[in-house]
Amino acid sequence: MKVKIINRSGRPLPAYQTEGAAGMDLRACLEGPVTLGPLERAVIKTGLFMELPLGYEAQVRPRSGLAAKQGIGVLNSPGTIDADYRGEIGVILVNLSNDPVTVSDGDRIAQMVIARHERAEWVEVEALNESVRGAGGFGSTGKK
Repeated sequence: MKVKIINRSGRPLPAYQTEGAAGMDLRACLEGPVTLGPLERAVIKTGLFMELPLGYEAQVRPRSGLAAKQGIGVLNSPGTIDADYRGEIGVILVNLSNDPVTVSDGDRIAQMVIARHERAEWVEVEALNESVRGAGGFGSTGKK
């Protein structure tokens, strides 16, 4: 699948790091470092603009290494980039650690997965078919 992209970052385009990878790393495009204090958040720009085909979305997700080692996450995870969005891709990073964390230009800050999706057509009914689970939710299937 080919996706049109504008790269104003001067950095390499997002790329799969291994043959089996689902996500491509996104890099920060900053004029200067951004320091996030504990529980602070900021939109970090990437310098990338893209045109996805209809029927596809891009999901922005945290990088597991940043989360485990520095407590950095993507606040609205996964963030969705719709096919008709043409603005710059930004990533809402949040510092969930107890220490300040600095993000610098070129740092790999998140990963992006491109996925096909369906559009639902609602059919209003008076009742739903029964299922084994029924209305059970939030832990209803047990812990072990």
